[in-house]
Amino acid sequence: MADDTVLVTGAAGFIGFHVAQHLLNEGRRVVGIDNLNNYYDPRLKEARLELLKAQPGFSFLKLDLADRAAVKALFAQHRFPAVIHLAAQAGVRYSLENPHAYVDANLEGFINILEGCRHHGCEHLLFASSSSVYGANTKLPFSVKDNVDHPISLYAATKKANELMAHSYSHLYRLPTTGLRFFTVYGPWGRPDMAMFIFAKAILAGQPVKLFNHGRMRRDFTYVDDVVQAVVRLVGRPPKGNPDWEGNRPDPATSRAPWVVYNIGNNHPEELTHVISVLEQEFGRTALKEMLPMQPGDVEATYADVADLERDIGFRPATPIEEGIARFAKWYRDYHRI
Repeated sequence: MADDTVLVTGAAGFIGFHVAQHLLNEGRRVVGIDNLNNYYDPRLKEARLELLKAQPGFSFLKLDLADRAAVKALFAQHRFPAVIHLAAQAGVRYSLENPHAYVDANLEGFINILEGCRHHGCEHLLFASSSSVYGANTKLPFSVKDNVDHPISLYAATKKANELMAHSYSHLYRLPTTGLRFFTVYGPWGRPDMAMFIFAKAILAGQPVKLFNHGRMRRDFTYVDDVVQAVVRLVGRPPKGNPDWEGNRPDPATSRAPWVVYNIGNNHPEELTHVISVLEQEFGRTALKEMLPMQPGDVEATYADVADLERDIGFRPATPIEEGIARFAKWYRDYHRI
């Protein structure tokens, strides 16, 4: 017998923390799991976790998703009706240094989640994909209707693989799965390896801000509260399959199987130089800028078409970058006691 508890993997991570907190505030019970690895400072993960542990309805289990037996036991115990899978080995650049970490977490870990959902009555699996799956595509905005067959980093390849793995389970076992292609999420409690955090730290330390592609990178910065709204609205909307789907003209975003992918983006790309200027205003400091060429595995621009998301749940991310950065900067000052 399934209970109404939601499983959030990566609960001590940036997006996982915010999603779990929102569900708890709604009165849902949440089991959070995380392996608390040291890809970035675990103290930040512990601090997020302490806030979650202070809320009624939350229980935490330190668990590595690549541990097949432990994942199997977890699913057998709870029979989760909904699973929000946000745990992953993140980061494009780190995948150049440590490719095996991505296979362990993003492929082995994901097959264990799929098996748990398949065998224990899960009614909806939502999983994190990434805007990086668009890879070498240059047509903007990026649409879920476009093919994404040319990843340019191993991280992106594992996220594309997750979408394919989920589809096979949706087709074979009628497991409803929803892929979430996140676009440059930022906000309070963000990851130290992400642009907003890196820029803030450098500006306040008086160190050079590294701007790749000579500052002409554009990112579809998406405020974390908007991301959470999209995710929690989708939880109660498991895909049923597209009856109009045709194999001779396949729609890459849907299927006859109960499977779908969405872009979760702001639909408004910002040039990094503008982001820097807003941070300069918030912190009252001038940034030292170091202009650098493009890095391997990076793309020049990300820009999300969110029409499907708007049509299906009546919502589109829309927090202006100035407002989002102001909230992030306040958190950053408070957290670091500046």
